Amino acid sequence: MQLIRLAWALTGAAICCFVILLIHSHVLKEGQLAAGTCEIVTLDRDSSQPRRTIARQTARCACKKGQIAGTTRARPACVDARIVRSRQWCDMMPCLEDEGCDLLVNQSGWTCTQPGGRVKTTTVS
Repeated sequence: MQLIRLAWALTGAAICCFVILLIHSHVLKEGQLAAGTCEIVTLDRDSSQPRRTIARQTARCACKKGQIAGTTRARPACVDARIVRSRQWCDMMPCLEDEGCDLLVNQSGWTCTQPGGRVKTTTVS
């Protein structure tokens, strides 16, 4: 009789531990990104000045070893850390396909020039 009670108690404890482990792993998956991916956390736009829009964006990335958060095709992305260290921003292809990329003179960012002449300037902080 005591052996049966002990078996049921151990079975119940094992099921309880399994459920707790399952819930814990689900909670971790909800807040984690897949390796090599990024997501935009905040995006603020200020259009108070005529003919000028200032946008500030914060991204969260889960980059692989040797990579760091950057920009590719106007979206947050994990890029080779060498690009960021050397400040050669155009090497990460930050502009859209039909845009041209140029480094700012002080290498603090880059410009993307559209075929129609519109220029988007990005500075790194």
